[in-house]
Formats: sequence, structure tokens, C-alpha cells
Amino acid sequence: MAEKMRKGSPINKQTSLLPQERIDWLTKPIARFLRIESMAGLVLLLFTLSALVLSNSLWSHPFLEVWETPVGLQIGPLEFTRSLREWINDALMTLFFFLVALELKRELVFGELRNPRLAALSIMAALGGMLVPALFYLMLQLGQPGQNGWGTVMATDTAFVIGCLALLGSRIPQSLRVFMLSLAIIDDIGAILVVAIGYSSHISWKALALAAMGIVIVRAIALLGVRSMAIYFIGGGLIWIAVDISGIHATVTGIILGLMAPTRRWVSDERLHAILDRVEAYPPGDHWSGDSEDRKALRMAEVAAREALSPVERLEMILHPWVGFVIMPLFAFANAGVPLAFAGLENAVTLAVFVGFALGKPLGVLIFSWLAVHTGMAIRPPDLNWVLLTAGGLLAGIGFTMALFIANLAFSPSLINAAKIGILSASVFSALAGIVLLSTWSARRK
Repeated sequence: MAEKMRKGSPINKQTSLLPQERIDWLTKPIARFLRIESMAGLVLLLFTLSALVLSNSLWSHPFLEVWETPVGLQIGPLEFTRSLREWINDALMTLFFFLVALELKRELVFGELRNPRLAALSIMAALGGMLVPALFYLMLQLGQPGQNGWGTVMATDTAFVIGCLALLGSRIPQSLRVFMLSLAIIDDIGAILVVAIGYSSHISWKALALAAMGIVIVRAIALLGVRSMAIYFIGGGLIWIAVDISGIHATVTGIILGLMAPTRRWVSDERLHAILDRVEAYPPGDHWSGDSEDRKALRMAEVAAREALSPVERLEMILHPWVGFVIMPLFAFANAGVPLAFAGLENAVTLAVFVGFALGKPLGVLIFSWLAVHTGMAIRPPDLNWVLLTAGGLLAGIGFTMALFIANLAFSPSLINAAKIGILSASVFSALAGIVLLSTWSARRK
């Protein structure tokens, strides 16, 4: 019957699409805006500059104090309270790391990282971009009050890096974007491991055992075929609480659960088309009501259309706008505020952070990439030359978001502002140096 309908009556283009509402005139341009990943870097920059302006204005004190407002619950003797900034850094950032893990898993299963030797180039570059900056930092701070901040200079800010590359458009090869995205994702995974190992407090093994049990239960219900997102969200929340109580930084939960997300689709393309054909088999009429077969077919088509994407893909599509345009800007707004003073540039911690990012990052990325290629461990795409890798190494020195995240854990209140000044100045320098080198390379190529 579906075939007869297709042959018997022409398909109206308007009725074959979802109905339009007035709100669509607003939401559709916004949806297109959210699809442009590089725009997240501009939004992040806007909130960063806003935080810097406010923290150096007449409203500095109330602006900085509002993030220390205690927020939480108290039920009898049990109290679960922390500051507004801590909720952002510990709870919301878990979603950021969850998204990072989803992106990594997608790259490993579907993307460039499927090829072990291509993956090795990004992995080795990221490893060098973590170890060499930390070494430079320790050389300048060993035995000093800021020694514990070595992890600060190991991270790369994905949004800002991709935003910088977007400024050059088609003038740079796609292989550089893929390389930098893979490097930044691996860098973020490394950073959260650093947080878990280097900046966690005394470990409660009982709480950790409860967290492990929760992970096993989540895996078990996934194997049983449970597909309700609400159940996994509740399970993830309980695991987060257990990990938080254990003394390990709770954002690790996001990495673990993200890597556990399935990449296999529940509904194949063939099954989806067959289910959609059942919907088409019922001609338009007044019988689309009640619990009739046509309504059942429609509900089945709704589920099939949703489940034709893997959980990894669906979760990325849901979370990416929220992380890029809400969570990360909110994190920057809460953490980037620092009173600026030229005297702060002479601080030893500021200098160590700057050197780690501006010099250690590009050297680490280049040295380890060269070793990987010349030992045969990795292959370099033909259009990804050493000038581009150098520029990528410079851009990797933009450590902004993750660097602030680790700095809040690593530094005492007396040193945190000096570290933030180092992070901000190194990020500006690295961004400008990387963009200038890429622009010069592009001009000479033409």
C-alpha cells in the first residue's frame, strides 16, 4: 500500500517536513549557531574577558564573593554543601569530561584514531605536550612554594584551539584540525588522570568500592538492554557522589562513564526503513487516534528514528551545545576573574607557568612527534608538514580552561592569582604566535 501511495499521489514538499512554528524563527538560527563548534571559543573568550573586566572594576569584590556562596542540602546530620564555584568546577565539569571521553571513543571507533599509526602521532604529541612543560615548570619551581603546580601546564584548551584554527578557514589543511582535536582530547584525558593521581586527597576505599560496584551495575543494565537515559543519569549521579566521597576528584566519573558508552546502534538502517514503511502504509484519515495499529506504528517509528544513532552519537549531539555554550563559559566566568597588576608578571610562579606553556608545549609536541615519525611508530599525513606541526605546538600552549581547573586544585590562595596571570598571558601569546605562523605559512604557499 505504501508503494501505491507513492505512485498514486505526488509528495507535497511542505507536508513531508516537520510543521513550522513561530518559535522556529528563533530556534533555527540558534541551532545553526550551535552547530559551529568554533563559535564556542568566541563565547568562551567573551565570558573570560567579562570576568577579567568585572574583577578589575568597582564591582570586583561582590563579583568575586558571589562564587563563594555556599549551596547545598542538609538532611538531619547529613550535609552536602560546597561553594557555587566548587559546584561548577566539580559537578558541571564532570559533564565536560564526559563529553571529552565520548569524543575520544568516537575517534577511536569511527575516526582518525582507528589507524594505530595515525593515532600514535597524536598520542605521542600529546604525551610530549604534557611531560616537557611539566619538566620546564619543575626546573623553575623545584623546592619553591609553587612546586605542586606542575600539572597546571600540561593541559590544552580544545575550544580556543579549534577557534583559532577556524579563523584561518580553508587556508590550512583538514589534517591539522584532526591532529589538534585528537591531541587536545588526549591531553584532556591525561589532565584528568593527573588530577585523579596527583591532586586527590586521602582515599576512602569503602566509598571507592561502592563507586566500582555502581560502575559494574551500570554496565550490567547496559548488557541487559536497558535504554532509558534517566536510569543511566541517576546511576551516574550516585557513582559521582561515591567517587567524590572517596577522595578522588569526582570529575573522573565523567571519563569512566563516557568511555563505557556504547558505539553500536540498536536499530539498523534496514530495520528503520522497514518501520517507516509501516507508518506510510496507513493513508491519511480520521483514524489516527486511540491505541490503534497506526498510532503504534508511529510511536515505534519515533523510537526507531532515535535509536538509529548510537548512544555515543546521541549523547554528543545533546551535550555538545550545553558544554560549549553554557558549562565552559560559566566555568570561565567563575574562574578567570583575577586582579591584574604588572607587578604580578614578575612572580616566579607566573614565569614558570608562562615558560611551561609558551616554550615547553611546542617543544614537547615537536620533539615527541619527530621521535614517533622517525622511529616508525607513527606516520605523518603528507599535507601535515613540520611548519604546521610547529604552529600546532604553539596553539597547544593555550591551556586556559583545563589549566585554570588544575590550578584551583594545585595552588594555595596566596599563589592562585599569580598562576592565573601566567595562564592568561601564556594563552594570549600562544594563540597569537600560532596564528601568525599559520598565516605566514599560508601566504608563502600562495
